[in-house]
This record gives sequence, structure tokens and C-alpha cells, in this order.
Amino acid sequence: MKVLVVEDDLVLADVISFTLRREGYQVLLAQDGLVALQQFEQEKPAIILLDLNLPKMDGVEVSQRIRQQHNTPIIMLSVRDSDADVIQGLNLGADDYLTKPFSPAQLVARMQAVLRRVGEAPPKKLAMGKVILNTERHQLECLDAAPIDLTPLEYALMELLISHQKQVLPTQTLINRVWPDGGDKAMLKQLVYRIRQKIEATDIYIDAVPGVGYALMHLDV
Repeated sequence: MKVLVVEDDLVLADVISFTLRREGYQVLLAQDGLVALQQFEQEKPAIILLDLNLPKMDGVEVSQRIRQQHNTPIIMLSVRDSDADVIQGLNLGADDYLTKPFSPAQLVARMQAVLRRVGEAPPKKLAMGKVILNTERHQLECLDAAPIDLTPLEYALMELLISHQKQVLPTQTLINRVWPDGGDKAMLKQLVYRIRQKIEATDIYIDAVPGVGYALMHLDV
């Protein structure tokens, strides 16, 4: 599910983007109002997080232009916290209004509430600990380190494990899903070994349960 984040504060935009990717959203970024409108028309996001104070075209005008033809949910983000400001934002077509500073958890909860009201289910989370599986780039994104590139086979296995995190998936199930045309235990063991090497500096690891299968676990530190 695509989310358009329109925010000219790069630090805040990075925090919001990382938080949303952890929740399974695909994040689109815009730092000014004109780019926001272009991104909206090209990508058709499911929801928009819109800062009011933007260069080139402010959030008020962006919201008005979108509302002329579309009902895409909009959550306005602003330091303006008076009742009059909130009411004005809602009257301009916003579905919710969030004042800065706010916690990432609060933002996600408000987003999900808005999406539920319009009949959209939140995406499946593909994250664990400080690691996010980027389903577009086939990378593991880490909070405190550079992204980890994955081969197609590594990605296929990680997608299974992270989608069923802390659950032991049977060896044969993993083989059948990663190698639909035929694989074996030795191939799976070698693939697990390669991934373990790549993620050894993160806070997740692949646990082997002898005679059963493998599970993706979180290293509690």
C-alpha cells in the first residue's frame, strides 16, 4: 500500500518513512507542494501525510487541488495546534489532523484508523527488530547500517521467514516454496548459511530446529 509523505523536514521525513516501511507500507516522498502533486498523479497513493508549511506550494493548496477531483484520505501534519487551526484543516478536506511533535506509533495508529474508515486494510508487516524487508528493491534495510542486498533465492527465503517470524517453518515447506521446481535439504542449508552471514550484525537471526525446520528470531539485547 502506497503512502505519500509530504514533508520538507528531511530528518522527520526519514523517521516517518522508516516507521511506515516497518509497518509494510510503500513510502513515496515529496519535499514541496509541486512535487507532491506530481507524485500523487503518477503513483495514486492510498493515503497522504501532508505537512502544511511547504515550499513552492503550501499544504493548504495541495489539499484543495487534490480534493477537487479525489477523495484520497489526507492526514495533515502541522505545528499549529489551536482549535481554529485543526477545524480549518478538517474543513479543507483533511480526514485527520496531527500536531507536531508526535510519536511514530501515534501516527501509525491514526493512519490505520483513517484507512479502516475508507475500507482499506493495513498491509502485512515485513519487519522484525531493526530490520525491514524492502519488497521492491529486494534488500534488508537496517536502522543503524547500510542496506543488505539479497539474491532472488535469499529474498524468497527471507520473505517466508519474516512473514512468519518466530514460527518454525518445516524444512520441506521452505524447500517447496523457494525451489518450486525442485530443491533439497543441502541447498536449503547452504542458503540459510549465506543469509546468516549477511545478517550476523543485525538484531535478527535464523534459528534451526533439528528435525523440524527454521524460524526467524529476534535477538533480545
